[in-house]
Amino acid sequence: MSTATPEQAAEAALSPPAGGRPWRARRRWAAAGVVVVVVAAGVVAAVATGGFGRPSHPNSGLSGNTHPASTATVTRRSLSSQTQVQATLGDAGSYTVVNQAQGTITALPSAGHVVRQGQVLYRVSGSPVVLLYGPVPAYRDLSEGLTGPDVAELNTDLVRLGYATGAELGAGSDYFSAETAYALEKLQARLGVIQTGVLALGQAVFLPTAVQVISLGQNTVLGGPAQPGMPLLAASSTTPVVTINLDAAQQTEVKAGAQVTITLPGGNTTPGVVSSVSSVATAPSSGSSGGSSSGGSGSAPTITVEVTPTNPKAAGGLNQAPVEVTITTGSVTNALVVPVDALLAQASGGYAVEVTGAAGTHHLVAVSLGLFDDADGLVQVTGPGLAAGQRVAVPAP
Repeated sequence: MSTATPEQAAEAALSPPAGGRPWRARRRWAAAGVVVVVVAAGVVAAVATGGFGRPSHPNSGLSGNTHPASTATVTRRSLSSQTQVQATLGDAGSYTVVNQAQGTITALPSAGHVVRQGQVLYRVSGSPVVLLYGPVPAYRDLSEGLTGPDVAELNTDLVRLGYATGAELGAGSDYFSAETAYALEKLQARLGVIQTGVLALGQAVFLPTAVQVISLGQNTVLGGPAQPGMPLLAASSTTPVVTINLDAAQQTEVKAGAQVTITLPGGNTTPGVVSSVSSVATAPSSGSSGGSSSGGSGSAPTITVEVTPTNPKAAGGLNQAPVEVTITTGSVTNALVVPVDALLAQASGGYAVEVTGAAGTHHLVAVSLGLFDDADGLVQVTGPGLAAGQRVAVPAP
């Protein structure tokens, strides 16, 4: 026998709880809610026309109306709470290469060319301009006796390139020593220039990382003049990064270091790690018509979340490509699990599932909700008498 009259079942199905439901299943319920309303409408119609018979009729649930429902099995299993969001795969940064040498441009890299630390970026009057790593741009000659952050990055580069040891130059040392000069002479010898032990302004460009050339500057032509302060090249980082504009309300659900799965445009997946979660929300522009990455209306503030692919090569050189990111926000073991579509909103608040029994009997069981898995459309539930192996009603496919 049903524990709820047909009228109560209809009212429960039609009345959502005052507090709504967790954000993790909003996208699933955008569709599921339509199904529940249609089913509920069928229940009301059946009551009005006597389709259910007397209140004591055993079929007083979803399967007793004119819109047939199927059933799903209550299972006990491990469950991960996951959400899928839209994101953009691009590069980790873009840079403008500013020339500091005086002369004639005699060699330039082509678009798409990748230049790494210690390699020649371009040539001015036949002399190489080498790429070195560091956040401080070149702004002076570097010679013995000087100190500063630009010297520190030069020392670090000379060690990384193998021209000196950390013990010789000192870990993080910002002093240009005789050992620095000696190591610099080794680099100059490899580049085929006069070994002065002085890094003259214009002989090197400092950028934070390896770069891929995007385009030449507006006035950059082979054989043209090279002037100090002239923007010569536009380049980008070779490190891919996935950027998510996440609903600010979801900020606490995503943590730096969390493992994610990235679905690329071709359908292939690759793992990644959340590298940063912004603490500052950005309001959408008044003229913006795009939705948020989590499928919202686009009117909610968002935060920027960055994901680093575990295998950068899997990105395949894609830039500004749309991708989907599946984020695991929690997990449980040995949990009772039902499809999200099995949930029925109750008029008094909360949710229930309709358990089907022998001889076509149906009854509602109030349930408490745990983790949602948006990716698989599942939810953790607990309720009196609810057990693995029981069947619950779900809307017919």
